[in-house]
Amino acid sequence: MAAAAIALRLPLGIHLTISAAIFALVALVALRFALPGRDPENVSAGPEGPAGGPDGEARRRRVAPRTMVMLAALVVIAIAGTTVEDAGFSWSALYLGSDLGAAAPLAAAGLIALVGAQFVGRIVGDPLVDRFGQRVVARAGGVIVAAGMGVALLLPTVPGTIAGFAAAGFGVATLVPAAMAGADALPGLRHGTGLTLVSWLMRLGFLASPPIVGAVSERIGLGGALWVIPLAGLAVIALASVLSTRPQPRAAAT
Repeated sequence: MAAAAIALRLPLGIHLTISAAIFALVALVALRFALPGRDPENVSAGPEGPAGGPDGEARRRRVAPRTMVMLAALVVIAIAGTTVEDAGFSWSALYLGSDLGAAAPLAAAGLIALVGAQFVGRIVGDPLVDRFGQRVVARAGGVIVAAGMGVALLLPTVPGTIAGFAAAGFGVATLVPAAMAGADALPGLRHGTGLTLVSWLMRLGFLASPPIVGAVSERIGLGGALWVIPLAGLAVIALASVLSTRPQPRAAAT
């Protein structure tokens, strides 16, 4: 929509008004399909609630150092995914427009390619994880990110860079869900604790990535700073061993 608004020279106020109306309508329609009430697992009942039941025992247990190391690795995997996403949101249009000379509507295609490929990756990610497990899918995604964006930065062209951002989006599609699922299953932590920590700490990628890339780009140029994307892919390849190797079981047909 933004790329079309740029191409049509639509005033920003009109574009944002149309966007707000469409998104509000979509949200109201989606709300009708949301699950009602609380999740049953979050409702405590009787003396076996948080203080006296299995959660209480888990809270009293000392968390093993190995669990903390695995949690840290999962946080880095999630940050790698958010860093790649933010690089597309914050810098793709500027890099394509200023460094590679793409016209404004075409410069927006880098972000469109990243988000569109990520959407496709989320759709096909579940069947792939069901078949091969989180570790294999995440490691393959890291390879796609590192190779796709690495080639695009080594051989900078407008079509190649758009394809590189698409590869990056597709490669990180399953990373944040995989990190969250892995953290929620860590031994020794209360249910939801690992998930909460990863959810909080992965936002460091959104907070730290823009100023870091901006500071580096002032010294070596934006093309050099965007090597953070292939480096994020390499980090995922190195740390994917903390993810599950088992394919996810499918529910039995009824």
